[in-house]
Amino acid sequence: MSRTTSGWSEADLEALEARYPQGMTVQQIVDEFVARGERLTEATFRKYVQLGLLPRSVRVGRKGKHRGSRGLYPVGAVRQLVRVRRLMAEGLTIEEIRRDLLLLRGDIDELRRQIDRITEMVEATLRARRQDGRGATLAERKLEEARTQGRRLLEVLEQLEHQLTMQSRMGRAKV
Repeated sequence: MSRTTSGWSEADLEALEARYPQGMTVQQIVDEFVARGERLTEATFRKYVQLGLLPRSVRVGRKGKHRGSRGLYPVGAVRQLVRVRRLMAEGLTIEEIRRDLLLLRGDIDELRRQIDRITEMVEATLRARRQDGRGATLAERKLEEARTQGRRLLEVLEQLEHQLTMQSRMGRAKV
């Protein structure tokens, strides 16, 4: 089993992403790292967010009257944090990581969340129409087409980000 850093494999990250599709609180993220024997505090996590190394949380209301809201981080933040820690272990500074190696990651993750949010809203609207007896088959096909195009766009952007990251690393290695 290939480890991405001291306590994480690709399978671990995929399982976590499947378990928390709506996102994770900072405490849940910290708990996951601690469970793998890795030291992480909320303060460190929040500092990485402030530095732009990790995506910001989204406020999500809690069910029930007067329950307030809580911040949920996209579960991809764990993958990104693993990557940041690996790069730091390789000797890169936070500034180098910010400037050169995480060029588009946060924006790509935000785009993924926005696409998911939009398609979920459209899907809910289509479900309501089906219940009302109004057909929506053309719209359903268009929605599936939009999902496919969204996935393709994200894949291309991720490949581009990876390519730019590798070019940056190779340029640094020549110095």
